[in-house]
Amino acid sequence: MLAELLFTIAALQPRALAQSCPSLTASYPAPSVASGYEARLIAQGLTKPRGIIFDNKGNLLVVERGNGVSAFAVSGTGSCITLSEKKTVVGDGSLNHGIEITDDGKTLYVSSVETVFKYDYDSSSMTTKGQGKAIITGMTSNDLLTRTLLLSRKSKNKLVVSRGGNDNIDLSTVDINNGMSQIRIFDPTKDSQNYTAGTTLGWGLRNAVGVAENPKDGGVWSAENNADNIERDGFEIHENNPAEELNYHGKLDDSNNPLLGKNYGYPLCYGAWNITEIPSAGTLQIGQQFAIAENNATTQDSFCRNDRQAPRLVFQPHTSPLDLKFDGKGENLYVTLHGSWNRHDPVGYSVSVIKFGSDGQPTESSTSTKALSPIISNSNTSGCPGSCFRPAGLGWDRNGRLYMTSDSTGEIYVIVKAGGKALDDSRPAASAASSNSNALSGLLITVLACAFVWFL
Repeated sequence: MLAELLFTIAALQPRALAQSCPSLTASYPAPSVASGYEARLIAQGLTKPRGIIFDNKGNLLVVERGNGVSAFAVSGTGSCITLSEKKTVVGDGSLNHGIEITDDGKTLYVSSVETVFKYDYDSSSMTTKGQGKAIITGMTSNDLLTRTLLLSRKSKNKLVVSRGGNDNIDLSTVDINNGMSQIRIFDPTKDSQNYTAGTTLGWGLRNAVGVAENPKDGGVWSAENNADNIERDGFEIHENNPAEELNYHGKLDDSNNPLLGKNYGYPLCYGAWNITEIPSAGTLQIGQQFAIAENNATTQDSFCRNDRQAPRLVFQPHTSPLDLKFDGKGENLYVTLHGSWNRHDPVGYSVSVIKFGSDGQPTESSTSTKALSPIISNSNTSGCPGSCFRPAGLGWDRNGRLYMTSDSTGEIYVIVKAGGKALDDSRPAASAASSNSNALSGLLITVLACAFVWFL
């Protein structure tokens, strides 16, 4: 009888474990996941989720555009994740994208189109205390409304804030004092700072929504959403130009940073992607900048190459990179590609990875068109953007799992390696004892259930 009981337990255990794993079904075709990875849909019904981050207790905080900031308790192993105990952390409908938190879990930073707010936060109760303080103001614009936040882990008391322009091609941004299309550095311990009072890290950046700091060397990177509907010498070239860009800004703790305050081209210069479609391209190469001045743009190409900072990498136009997250070793940079809205053949709609070398730089050259390797993609982009997920924010939990928000569908996915293994094994994982305890508890429950049924 005991042998038969053990056989029954062995047969039923995989089924019991499978049934215990949360299962949600999307309204669109199942995503395509690259070999060696797993991706699971773990949350639905959110309101345009954008920025995402974990506090020091392992709780998940999400900016729901138009609602504010929500928090979830997280449980589960591998990709079998459950989000529960949803709480409203900040009920402010003006918040639309940016979020950061201190390592001790006591201070939360969030952004609206006009303001960066600072809140006292209690990670034990997933609540804020009192009213938020406006620490950065003066950022209102009519277009490109996100204000990405990056709290440096390598340089003390430095908060990086990225701000887009006021139009598709905003000619007012040729003035550095304008404050538009820039990334600036602030002291987050101070209140009521106007955006133009911050230190300019980089300008000439149309809409650098993705911003990240390499944990290996402190290098700061941004992902540029470039202009739409551009022309050159009277010819429309917008289908395959200009390229989206990955730009390097140096290190915040480097007092001699040669890239501090550099101009990256916009609104006069743009990165090239498809050279054959650019009139009078001459010797122009992929990744180099070209001009779009109304009169004889080719005469301005040398200005763009010599007087403006070139991108480190370029991506296919219209893919719309929105977030960047490095792994703990700085070897992989993960990118959300929100996807195109005005291209004949839809592109983007994926999470991809860029390989970095020991020198803190991408392994691909600046002229490469293959720097991005997709991990999770929409399997049928012909339905995009209306019937597919659109990746927006990324966030790491302490177990090395990567979470992705899809604002268009109100969803959250978790991404791990095959077999439920950590995508980033350099991050502090839950203790083996805890994992073993969970596994043992599951096995014990299965054994007791089987025994009960057997002896009925």
